[in-house]
Amino acid sequence: MERYHYFRQFHDISLADYHLLTDNLQLRSFKKGESIVVPGQVQRELYFVKNGVQMAYFDTDDKTYVIDFSYFPGLCAIAESFSFQVPSKYFITCLTDSEMECLSYERLQKLLDQSREIERLFRRMIEGMLAGMVDLHINLRAMTIEERYREFCRKSPQLLHLVPHKYIASYLGIAPTNFSKLFNQVKF
Repeated sequence: MERYHYFRQFHDISLADYHLLTDNLQLRSFKKGESIVVPGQVQRELYFVKNGVQMAYFDTDDKTYVIDFSYFPGLCAIAESFSFQVPSKYFITCLTDSEMECLSYERLQKLLDQSREIERLFRRMIEGMLAGMVDLHINLRAMTIEERYREFCRKSPQLLHLVPHKYIASYLGIAPTNFSKLFNQVKF
């Protein structure tokens, strides 16, 4: 029921519609280091994270640029690849062993047509994701590195112990050495 309460943060979905959505999910397991989506591949399934941490990123000039992390109770997807069924420009890789429940693109489209409440839920979740991306871009330009670090720690403190710090530093636009100093000096 924790996922149900998570969904209700976005839209007051009924239990019947929640079960309509979740009764169609299929469990998949992934190992640490396993790629779920790679550049050039179309993401055909939407993942609902049960446990584990995943990272969306791309590599350029021997450097990794982290776009996002996913973990329970959130979704794991390359939004534009899944939504428009186009080849991905990014990777999604498991940073830990992970279990996720998945739903095919075709099945989700049928559910969206079948239930106005599920359609509204996904629209609100996408709006939330968009707002989060805008906030991240503003934070990267307007906040100091310490403010970005503190905000990350406030929102996702568990990731400090699950994700290699170089990836969190990349996500926050902070040099790894500066991140290490912040990690050792700023306590929560």
